[in-house]
Amino acid sequence: TDEVHRRAFANSLCVGAYVDGRQVGFGRAITDRTVFAYLADIIIWPGHRGQGIGSRLVQALIDHPEVRTVFHWSLSTSDAHGVYEKLGFKPSTDGRYMRLDRIPE
Repeated sequence: TDEVHRRAFANSLCVGAYVDGRQVGFGRAITDRTVFAYLADIIIWPGHRGQGIGSRLVQALIDHPEVRTVFHWSLSTSDAHGVYEKLGFKPSTDGRYMRLDRIPE
């Protein structure tokens, strides 16, 4: 429902991707804003995929000032491993999860 989404987004760090003023993507990090963040709902609209927008959106989340001290990032993906590997994420042994460990600032 809309209320469920509003509550979920209110408790996440959300970013959007825009081209010519129109939204073409969305992503959020569920995080304590100190140590841990989980990337969720990374979505690029059809017709805008394959242009690097998803990579830039994820990088914007990782580099966001509110989470600059976060050093454990994780996510679950079934089909976008290459996107995340280019950003430094490593797959788990079963390939379902990916993790990025950074040195805290």
